[in-house]
Amino acid sequence: MKTTPKNQTIITAEPGKQEVFVTREFDAPRELVFKAFTDAKLIARWLGPRELKMKIEKFEPKNGGSYRYIHSDEAGNSFAFSGVIHEVTFPERIIQTFEFEGLPERGHVVLETARFEALPNGRTKFTNQSVFQSVADRDGMVQSGMERGVKDSYERLDELFEQGAIK
Repeated sequence: MKTTPKNQTIITAEPGKQEVFVTREFDAPRELVFKAFTDAKLIARWLGPRELKMKIEKFEPKNGGSYRYIHSDEAGNSFAFSGVIHEVTFPERIIQTFEFEGLPERGHVVLETARFEALPNGRTKFTNQSVFQSVADRDGMVQSGMERGVKDSYERLDELFEQGAIK
């Protein structure tokens, strides 16, 4: 039986709008949460659904950088994602694009702004705003099963904090 995580992931997608908000609190200081989002070795340990393996092909967490990673399952299917990193402001904000490379046509690019807010008692509030090019693109992402992948990711990140794996 799966237990309910202490920190809940809230995904908000208002009908008719082109954006999705993901909000999550972590029991870790803002600097460590930010590090988890900007260190390739750490990202490979928590980003994505549990059953997928991740290979980071490129990761440049800096203004003007870019990234590309590939998730694969046990059957050999792979799913690639890439983007351009526009701004990295330690430990407050990351602005980047996101694109799933498996769509029939390219160009469904999402603009993401991740904000990291320090809370009392060494905790952090993370808020990610994803702005899609159309409501149809946004709805397609929401219907793709993204919620499970997002929740899995943040539960895995919680586990790393609990283990003291991020210092």
